[in-house]
Amino acid sequence: MILKLRKIWHDMNASYWFLPALFSIGALGLALVTISLDRSGWADFLSDYSWLQPARPDGASNMLTVIAGTMIGVASTVFSITIAAVAYASGNYGPRLLTNFMEDRGNQFSLATFIGTFVYAITVLRTVRAEDEAPTNVSDAVSSALPGFVPQLSLLVAFALMGLSVAVLVYFLNHIPASIRINTVLKGIGARLLEEIEDLFPDDNTGGKAFSAPDGTPITARDTGYVQAIAFSTLEKLAEQENGKLKLAVRTGDFVHPQVPLAYWADMDITADCPDDEVRGAFTLGSMRTPSQDMQFLIDELVEIGLRALSPGINDPFTAVTAVHWLGAATAELARRDLRRSYAVDGGDPHLVLLEDDFAHFVARGFGAMRSGIATNRIAALVTFDALVDAASMLDDEGRRKDIRQEGDLLMRQAREHLSGPELEAVEARYQIFLNRIAR
Repeated sequence: MILKLRKIWHDMNASYWFLPALFSIGALGLALVTISLDRSGWADFLSDYSWLQPARPDGASNMLTVIAGTMIGVASTVFSITIAAVAYASGNYGPRLLTNFMEDRGNQFSLATFIGTFVYAITVLRTVRAEDEAPTNVSDAVSSALPGFVPQLSLLVAFALMGLSVAVLVYFLNHIPASIRINTVLKGIGARLLEEIEDLFPDDNTGGKAFSAPDGTPITARDTGYVQAIAFSTLEKLAEQENGKLKLAVRTGDFVHPQVPLAYWADMDITADCPDDEVRGAFTLGSMRTPSQDMQFLIDELVEIGLRALSPGINDPFTAVTAVHWLGAATAELARRDLRRSYAVDGGDPHLVLLEDDFAHFVARGFGAMRSGIATNRIAALVTFDALVDAASMLDDEGRRKDIRQEGDLLMRQAREHLSGPELEAVEARYQIFLNRIAR
C-alpha cells in the first residue's frame, strides 16, 4: 500500500495538473479569507494610509476583470510554449526525456501561479458591488440603504499577485530556453544519476562478493508492464517471516508479463503456504520506465543523447563529449563503491537476495552501449579514453581495472574498423597512453 501511494505521489508530481489544482484551491481559500476580513471591518485600517487610495466599484471591477482575463491568457500561452519546448526536446534528445520536462518544477510553478491568480481574481470579482446594487439575499426595502462593497484588502492582495505573476512570467521566459539547452539537460540527468548512485550504494568497495541463493519455487507475474518500483523492505520482512530466502528474478526497469518469474522462494519447504500474492503486491508495474529506483534508466538517457549526437544525420560530437563526461563521472563513482545491497536487519544474513549487477555490467551499459557511435568519431574516442583513465585513476580493485581495460580494448578494436589515416593515428596514440596509465 505504501509503495502504491508513493507511486501515486510520484505520478502527481510529474503531472501538469497537480500544482495548478493545488494553487487554485489555495487561491480560493485566500480569496474567501480576505473577503471575510473586508466584510468584518478588520481591513478598515487601510484607510488610515493616505498613499493607499481606496478603489471605487467600477475601478475594482475593471482591475479584477483585466487581471483575470490576462492571467488565463498568459496561462494558455505558457502551456503552449511548454508543450512546444517539450516536443522540441523529446524530438531532438529522445522521447524518454519527456519525463524530465514533465517533472520540471519551474514549468509547473509558473503555470500554477497564473492559474491561482486567475481563480483569486474571479472569486473576488463576484463580491464587488456598486452603490445601486444589493446582495441577492437582502430585500428591496433594505437594499436601498446599503452602501456598495469594495473589498480593499482583497484588491491589494490581487495587485500583489499580479506583480508576482509578472515576475514569474519573466522567470519563465528565461527558464524555458535555458532548460532545453543540451548542457542543462545533460547536467540534470548526470547530477541525478550521481545522487542515485550515492543513495543506492553508500558504502565504499571492499571487494566482497555478491550475496547468492539457490533457485527455488518461482513467483510469476500476473500483469504486464515495466517494473517501476520494488518494496525491498517489505520483501525482506516476508522472507524473514517464512524463514527462507527470496531471490529476485527482475530488477527495477525490467519488462514483465504473465508467467515471467518475479522472484524465487529458496531454502524453505515448498509445500508451505507462501504469501505469493503479497510478494506480487511489492512490485509496482507501469506502462513506462521511470527514474525512480531505476538508476540504469538515467544511464540509458545519457547513452541515447550521445548516440543521437554521433549519428550521421546530426553529427554533433561535442554533445556526445558532454554525455561521455557525465558517464565517466558516474563510472568513477561506481568504481569506488560496494555494489552489493542488503536489507537485512542488524547486518545479519539477508533473507532477500537482489538481482545484482557487477561493475562490468555498468561499464557495458554506459560506455559499451555508446561504443558503436564513439568509435566512428575521433573527438569522442579521445575523450572516452581520458574518461576511462580518470575512472580508474583512484581504483585499487584489480578486477574493476580489468573491466575498464577491456572496455578500452573493445573501443580501440571497433575504432580501427571505422577510422583511418591521421584520425586513427591520433586515437592509437591516445590508446597507448590509456594502456600505460591503466597499468600503473
